[in-house]
Amino acid sequence: MPDLAYERALQNEGFSVVAGIDEAGRGPLAGPVSVAAVVLPASYRHETLNDSKQLTEKKRELLYEEITNDSSIRWASIMVAAEEIDEINILQATWEGMRRSFLKLKPCPDVALIDGKPVKDFPSPHRGLVKGDSLSLSIAAASIIAKVERDRLMIDYAAKYPEYGFERHKGYGTAIHKAALEKHGPCPIHRMSFAPVAEAAKRKR
Repeated sequence: MPDLAYERALQNEGFSVVAGIDEAGRGPLAGPVSVAAVVLPASYRHETLNDSKQLTEKKRELLYEEITNDSSIRWASIMVAAEEIDEINILQATWEGMRRSFLKLKPCPDVALIDGKPVKDFPSPHRGLVKGDSLSLSIAAASIIAKVERDRLMIDYAAKYPEYGFERHKGYGTAIHKAALEKHGPCPIHRMSFAPVAEAAKRKR
């Protein structure tokens, strides 16, 4: 289970305020990439908070409400839309979301603990932590916020574009989604730079 060991190690290096950062939605064919940054109090403990991928949707929703309504926790979230992903590519869009979410925290933290590898041109000192969402509580909290907010948005999009079934797969490239893409072609929230979307668009011309 994640804890605050990595956050404490950074504090022992002289960084007072540590933000954990994670993303959700790098792989889907549609919708934004969602990024969150979280600063937890030094005394924070939690028995069930974990990497969002290890939890049920119901548990994620409960944890989201708990985290975002806790006045001792500071957090910020950002969505980077499909249009921007197409302009700068998914890796750059994810990094941009990480920069923006970090800078949205006021006052700005001293250092970031980021799930995965270091981020180019990050605006402060930071550390990459592979599988950080299962090691660090602040990254795990960020993973919950990023995932729940993106899932909720995709459910909203499902009402606007009902033919794609976004409420079921959240934009990921499932067989159901790809079949709908073949039948209807892309909609405005599809990532045109992703090969299956581009190929479906060509076939619909």
